[in-house]
Amino acid sequence: MIVFESSCCRVSCFLALLVVLIAVALQILGNSEPIEVLSMDLNSLEETYRGGNKSCFILGASGETGKVLLKEIVERKLFSRITLIGRRQLTFEDKAYENVAQEVVDFEKLDDHAAAFQGHDVGYCCLGTTKAKAGTEGFIRVDHDYVLKSAELAKAGGCSHFNLESSKGADKTSSFLYLKVKGQVEADIEQLDFERYSVFRPAVLMVDREESRPAEWMARKFLGAFSSVFPTAMSIPIGSVARAMLANTLIQGEKKVEILENKAIYDLGQKGEK
Repeated sequence: MIVFESSCCRVSCFLALLVVLIAVALQILGNSEPIEVLSMDLNSLEETYRGGNKSCFILGASGETGKVLLKEIVERKLFSRITLIGRRQLTFEDKAYENVAQEVVDFEKLDDHAAAFQGHDVGYCCLGTTKAKAGTEGFIRVDHDYVLKSAELAKAGGCSHFNLESSKGADKTSSFLYLKVKGQVEADIEQLDFERYSVFRPAVLMVDREESRPAEWMARKFLGAFSSVFPTAMSIPIGSVARAMLANTLIQGEKKVEILENKAIYDLGQKGEK
């Protein structure tokens, strides 16, 4: 028994050390991402942006990132018109949301709902599901087909800036289905040639989801201890993602296509925190 407990202790210590080393390595790699230090005052940029009378839509506003993003948009009053596009009507108790428009669509027949995508300057796509919830075919249909078709309709409807929430490690050549689908939809949307296309690749989202995702729950608990020391190594607070998306909207970047990795998202989210 003593030998067994001693072996378990050594294994646990080894695994803990391995995780720390991985976290350090990822942190170093994250620090190597090219990040432009923002010298501009975001408050001034917000005031200027409000004067532009811009409109936006959000896909996936019922999801965790979408909910936080919507809250930030409503509170900051950046857009003169906000439209939620989704499969069901959402209810809000706060009167601040009373002027938020909603378009209920059938994602299997999106061509019938082209009007919902008309007349928006900026689009935010936080749409997504999991293989565990929807199955392989369902996951591909939502995370690729629905997202791509929505982007096509948005482009046709006049959207000039499309923002896509993707995933760290997204790669269309990946052997992992999740990362392959994310990478493929990134590439396919790029071909639509938006005036500006911003891709956000966050790591594990630190949030308590309403729906049960045991694997993510375990990952969050496991990574929580490291996030205070290495905040951008393997995870990111969901609020940072939403704030980064808005802060990035305010900045007139020189790149037509921009990919923001986890550390860049975190830094920009910190910059955009009120």
